[in-house]
Amino acid sequence: MELSLSTYSGLFSAVSSHGGTSSRSKNLPIKHHSVSSHLSLKCSQNDSVAGSYSHRSCSRVCSKRTQKCNSIWACSQTGAAGSDPVLNKVSEFKDAFWRFLRPHTIRGTALGSTSLVARALIENAHLIRWSLLFKAFSGLLALICGNGYIVGINQIYDIGIDKVNKPYLPIAAGDLSVQSAWFLVLLFAVTGLFIVGMNFGPFITGLYSLGLFLGTIYSVPPFRMKRFPVVAFLIIATVRGFLLNFGVYYATRAALGLTFEWSLPVAFITTFVTMFALVIAITKDLPDVEGDRKFQISTFATKLGVRNIASIGSGLLLLNYVGAILAAIFMPQAFRRSLMIPAHTILAFSLIFQAWWLEKANYTQEAISGFYRFIWNLFYAEYIMFPFM
Repeated sequence: MELSLSTYSGLFSAVSSHGGTSSRSKNLPIKHHSVSSHLSLKCSQNDSVAGSYSHRSCSRVCSKRTQKCNSIWACSQTGAAGSDPVLNKVSEFKDAFWRFLRPHTIRGTALGSTSLVARALIENAHLIRWSLLFKAFSGLLALICGNGYIVGINQIYDIGIDKVNKPYLPIAAGDLSVQSAWFLVLLFAVTGLFIVGMNFGPFITGLYSLGLFLGTIYSVPPFRMKRFPVVAFLIIATVRGFLLNFGVYYATRAALGLTFEWSLPVAFITTFVTMFALVIAITKDLPDVEGDRKFQISTFATKLGVRNIASIGSGLLLLNYVGAILAAIFMPQAFRRSLMIPAHTILAFSLIFQAWWLEKANYTQEAISGFYRFIWNLFYAEYIMFPFM
């Protein structure tokens, strides 16, 4: 509104001056309403023809017309901005809430649990019942709540770091208050524990509680285990690797009325993803080196350097892919060679290309962020393939 008023004020000053098209009119703002431009020109012409009387008259006309235009413009702007403030507030909260959940971790959790449930059902197709559908969805909701709690509690205690490393996160950006964040994480924890306790028995509830506990000590003082690189990546690998895969497969077999036993494919995906989670744990700090150094957070990236950590992560993942190919070659009774070998070969070469591109880009911040996102895409791809291996 202030910009509009200053524009019209300049216009009025130009109209009030004698000479119509004097040098002062060259300083007029370029952007203004076409109606006002027409009035200015008309007043200048009248002034040069009819003298001071015409000038005063026209100035009053212009002033009234300009004020009217101002009023119409202000009303239209107010109407557009405040047409539905409730919907605007809801939309803003939805955006902040979604960023608060860290969508890339939600996708990993949802894909992992869905993939393992699908595998258990494929192995025991004769035991599938429609009544299991609600239980499966409730389990997925509980996992998403647990995921939301862990990433949320981390954001609450990392506000200063996130303002440097991840200023787009809602608390650091000021789009979500700390009080609202606390309400959400407590709601996630209580809801998740309630769902698991009501549907999956004491053993799975214990595993779920262990996951929440590890997620808490990772971020919350005085523990704040994220300060210690080895402990930090072991916590992430345990929660996202072992606990998720073992817990979901165990719960699915229990829902089917079966005792737990490892199958070769499930043992493979648990080992593969645990190794993958280790890589995610050490590479997740690559884009955050600046903020971690500022707040004296010790990570492998700050200690060994971005280039070395990217090379180590790539090497570990390549070993993972070589292991997957060898498993398909030597255990054809458990795996489909026609899928396992070509798929993992393609993924391995794509990883090599991405590492080469990171080197070529000279490890810029944008290239590092792209490399980390690519690792998550490889993680998703493995879970997508798993039910069909």
